[in-house]
Amino acid sequence: MKTGQILSFTGALIMAFSIIYGFVRGDFSGEGSILLSMIWGKISLIDVYIGFLIFSAWIIYRENHPGRSTIWFILMMIFGSFTACLYLFLNFRQSRGDWQKFWYGQRLKEFSSS
Repeated sequence: MKTGQILSFTGALIMAFSIIYGFVRGDFSGEGSILLSMIWGKISLIDVYIGFLIFSAWIIYRENHPGRSTIWFILMMIFGSFTACLYLFLNFRQSRGDWQKFWYGQRLKEFSSS
């Protein structure tokens, strides 16, 4: 679990710096329109967002709270892998070595009470 914390924290840092670097040095709309004019740019975007949706489905399941789920979903759609890494890091820490708590989050109570 410690390895997961390190990897997710490192991923969040890399993504944060990459996003900042891209906005400071790049032309979001100009370069984005070039990427989206190419078939592999479109396919890559579809691929990335399918991954975001799958990860978001796990967050929604795990959180079991509409408000928190909605916030995490919006952050995932805007900031992508940065959000995924941050979510993983926070939940690795919160679960304190309990893999069931990590995977099931708020839903673990449902399994414990049955």
